[in-house]
Amino acid sequence: MSAPRTRFSHMLLCLLVLSAAEHCLADPPPDKTIPPVKLSDRALRIHRSAILIDGHNDLPWALRKRANSDFNRADISEPQPRFHTDIARLKTGGVGGQFWSAYAPAETRAQKRAAQYVLEQIKLIHLMVQRYPDTFEMADTADDIVRIHKSGKIASLIGVEGGHAIENSLALLRHYYSLGVRYMTLTHSDTLDWADSATDTALHGGLTPFGEDVVRTMNELGMLVDISHVSVETMQDALRVSRAPLIASHSSAFAIAGHPRNVPDNVLRQISKNGGVVMVNFYSGFIVPESARRMARMFDVRRELRKQHPDDTAFNKALQAWRKANPILPGTIHDVVDHIEHIVRIAGIDHCGIGSDFDGVSMLPRQLHDVSTYPYITQVLLDRGYNAEQIHKILGGNVLRALRQAERVAGNPKPQRKSP
Repeated sequence: MSAPRTRFSHMLLCLLVLSAAEHCLADPPPDKTIPPVKLSDRALRIHRSAILIDGHNDLPWALRKRANSDFNRADISEPQPRFHTDIARLKTGGVGGQFWSAYAPAETRAQKRAAQYVLEQIKLIHLMVQRYPDTFEMADTADDIVRIHKSGKIASLIGVEGGHAIENSLALLRHYYSLGVRYMTLTHSDTLDWADSATDTALHGGLTPFGEDVVRTMNELGMLVDISHVSVETMQDALRVSRAPLIASHSSAFAIAGHPRNVPDNVLRQISKNGGVVMVNFYSGFIVPESARRMARMFDVRRELRKQHPDDTAFNKALQAWRKANPILPGTIHDVVDHIEHIVRIAGIDHCGIGSDFDGVSMLPRQLHDVSTYPYITQVLLDRGYNAEQIHKILGGNVLRALRQAERVAGNPKPQRKSP
C-alpha cells in the first residue's frame, strides 16, 4: 500500500468527523413518526441488575484532542458537555465495565510514531483511573470485572485500536498486555503489512503468516482478538487461526446497513461457532441503512472529486456540496436494536454485545446521544420480548464469557500488570 493512499483514507475519516462535529453532542431532532422510548421501572430494574460492559469508548482520544490530555482542563467528575462521557452520566447509564480505547491515528504508522501515541494513551487511561479512584478501577480479568462491579466502581480495561500500534513487533504486543491491554483491533482504516483493512485496498487476501502469528500470540496472552475495521477475508483468517473467541468491539450487521465496517452474515455464523461476540456500534453512518450507503461511497466520491479539483479550496467546496446533497441521517435507537436483533437471529443470543464508540463518532441516533442512555436499549429489548436473562447477556454477559474463555485458552495465572 502506498503512503498517499494511507494518508488519503485517514484524511477522509478526519474530515467526516470534524465537519460534523457540531452535531455530535446533541440529540438529533425527533422523528415525529416514531414516538420516543419511555423508560419503565421494570426496565430500570433489569438494567441495574446487569453488568453493562461497553466494548469501545474513545474518551481518552477526545481528552487528548480537546483538553491536551489534562483532567484539570476537562475534569470528568464535573459535567462535560463537550464529550459524550463523564462520571455522572456513566453512573446514570449503569456502566459496569468499560474498554477504553488506546488509539493512534493511521498516519502515525508512516511517521513511525504509532507505539509512542498508544503508550501515551495507555498512560492517560491509567492516570484517569488513579485520579478518580472512587469511580474506576483497572481490571485484568473477567473475575476482576465482577469484583469491581460489586464494589460499585466501573471496571476499566484497555483496548488498542489498530494493529499498526505494534509496529510489526510481537514483543511490543506482549508489552501492551503487561500494561493492561485486553484486546487489540487488528487494523484500523488502513491495510497493514500483515492484515487487510475493510476500508482500504486489500493486499494480502486477509492475514499474512506474520498476521497469523499476531493472532496466536494474542491467544497465548489471553488478549481478545478484535475484528472491527478489518476486511471480511481478515475476519475469516482470524476465525480460522484463533483458538479463543473473537470480538468485534464496535461493529454492526452488514445485512442491515451495508458498510464495509459491518459484519456479514457468513462471518456472524462463524463467530457463533467460535464463541465470539459482535458488539454493536452506535454511529449513525454504520447503523442507518441509507447513511451506511452514503458513507460507503464517500471514499470513491472523494477520489473522483480530487481528480476534478486539484486545488484544495475547490476540492473542499465540492466535497461539502456533495455532503450537503447526501446528508447522513441520524436514525433512532430502534435502528441500533435492529442490528442487535439481526445478530441474535443469525449468530445467537450468546454472541451479541454493546460497543458504542462514544466520543469517537460524529453523529448518534436519537435517544443514544451519550453514556447516560444505555437503559433505553434495555427498554427497547424488553418491549421486543426479550427477558432479563437475555438482556443481561447482550449488555455484558456475553463479552464477560468470551474473556473468560480467552483466559482459559491462555492458561496463564493472573498477570502482574506493570505501571506504564
